Amino acid sequence: MQLTDIKIRKIFREGPMRAVVSVTFENEFAVHDIKVIYANDKYFIVMPSRKNADGTYRDIAHPINAAFRAKMEEAVLQEFRKALAEAEAESLEEASTSGSAGS
Repeated sequence: MQLTDIKIRKIFREGPMRAVVSVTFENEFAVHDIKVIYANDKYFIVMPSRKNADGTYRDIAHPINAAFRAKMEEAVLQEFRKALAEAEAESLEEASTSGSAGS
């Protein structure tokens, strides 16, 4: 199964949750609210889940095997890093533009 689209919906600068992502498979099936988490000095993804009555969480959708999970995580994190770099470049550009506007 091919990941045909990955959209970084929102990036967070602080806290362990760093992004919310949507992934499309084979241009036919989408999974929303995948989270990019930063903890223990590494990034990983967490699948969308629902809270049970007993306070535990259960994934709504998830990869069935470790190989596909690794493939999906690698693709999502690659897009996340690209989006993060673009956002940082835009911030630097805005900072330099606003700094020169007052001169």
